[in-house]
Order: sequence, then C-alpha cells, then structure tokens
Amino acid sequence: MQRMRRGLLQVGALASLAGTVAAQGSRTGSVAPAIDLMALDGSRVRLADYRGRPVIVTFWATWCPSCREEFPALVDAVRRHAGQELTVLAVNQRDQELREGDIGKFLAQVPVSFPVLIDRRGVSRRAYRLLGLPTTVFIDTSGVIRKVLWGPQSAGELDRAILLITAPAGRLESTAP
Repeated sequence: MQRMRRGLLQVGALASLAGTVAAQGSRTGSVAPAIDLMALDGSRVRLADYRGRPVIVTFWATWCPSCREEFPALVDAVRRHAGQELTVLAVNQRDQELREGDIGKFLAQVPVSFPVLIDRRGVSRRAYRLLGLPTTVFIDTSGVIRKVLWGPQSAGELDRAILLITAPAGRLESTAP
C-alpha cells in the first residue's frame, strides 16, 4: 500500500511538471530567445538582425507530416502579406533529420523565398522549449513573442497570427474577437 501511495505521488508530481513544461513552452509575451544559425545557403542568420520587423520563426523537419502540410500554407501566407515587411525564418531541426539532403529535396518540391536555417545541435529547440513540430512563433517588431502555434495551421489562423505582429496597436485592439 505504501508503494502504491508513493507511486501515485510520483505520477502526480510528473503530471504537475509536465504542465509546467507546457506552460514554459509558449512564453507568449516574453522576449524571443536568440537565434544564430547557418542558413542552407551558407550565410549566418541572427534573429537580432531583424529587430524592428515582424518575424515568424517556424520550427520544422522533413520527416514531420504536419510540417510538410503547413509549409505550403506558410509560403502562401507570406506571399499574401508581402507588403508588410514580414520576415520568415524556417529553422530545420537537423539534429532530428536522417539526411541533410532530405531538406534540399523537400525544398525542391516547396520552394521558399525566406531563409532556411539548419540547427545541427538542437540549440533552438532547447532555447524555445519546443514541445513538438511544427511550432510557429510570431514575434513583433520589438522582439516579443505574440503568438505560438503548434501543429499545422490553416490560412486563416496564420493570417490572424500575422495580424498580431503587423497591425498597429490601435487597429489590433479593434480587430480582436
């Protein structure tokens, strides 16, 4: 009986910890952690270089069916919002890919106009406390996370999140549901 109680206490503690981890994963309203990675084209990309611009950071991998589903929708959303100086950084979790060549094959099918960054060691995954892929983070012009979306998103959900980081403050309040 004592073992059973101790086991239940441990399960309860783990459940509580899982809730804390999930809450930490979102961090909406906090300053976005730094990103400093090499892009697929060999250039170095730093999130800090985009301060003053709205930024979407999408974390993905080629093996992830949901990532493959969301990528074309994200590419289309960027096209629809082309006049808003929106920056997208696609951070591939290379440490979870089987082969780096798979990234190029995927991008041949879904061409992008934004940088594809390669995280070979999972640094960004740990910094952003990712809970799964895809995770898409919407960062405003002051570098603050305004929205985090997990899983593949519809065009409408992407547009609503983009509005959070591109709309002037007064307009944003008037369009909130």
